[in-house]
Amino acid sequence: MEWLQLIYGFFMANLLGYGGGPSSIPLMYEEIVPHYGWLTDEEFSNMLALANALPGPIATKIAAFVGYDVYGWAGLAAALLATILPSAAALIVLLRVLQKHKQSPVVKGMTLLVQPVIAIMMVTLTWKMAKTPAESIGLWQTLIIAAIALWAIQKLKLLPALVILAAFVYGGLVLPYTL
Repeated sequence: MEWLQLIYGFFMANLLGYGGGPSSIPLMYEEIVPHYGWLTDEEFSNMLALANALPGPIATKIAAFVGYDVYGWAGLAAALLATILPSAAALIVLLRVLQKHKQSPVVKGMTLLVQPVIAIMMVTLTWKMAKTPAESIGLWQTLIIAAIALWAIQKLKLLPALVILAAFVYGGLVLPYTL
């Protein structure tokens, strides 16, 4: 029965996750943490950080990890299929429709006006995920690390994977002696 929950949870998150992996993350979070309780907030944050550091689409990495963690290899396969199939089917259908109506103001409006909704979903997820480190290492240290990460990605143009790796190193080498 749990594999059906995996299929349903990942299928719905990816079916409704307009805009690809990043917009699916808040929807996946809702299924994985509060709804089914497959991971805790901290486990989800750690998994998301590591998944972002690895190459490839984020949604499939999340599905693979959670599916395997919950139901082994069968869960991995079920979660991956539920993640990939909605996107693949929707891509084929929607691209045909969009190509046919690409100059339509309705189509342009639909694609532009959904972006603020996705932005708010990402802000909400960020707020939820920031609570764990703020409680563990303190608000100021969390804000300083976040500011340094923002500066490194935006100003220095470092790859996010390198910034995440630096945070892992900092967390492993420095934080244990300051907590």
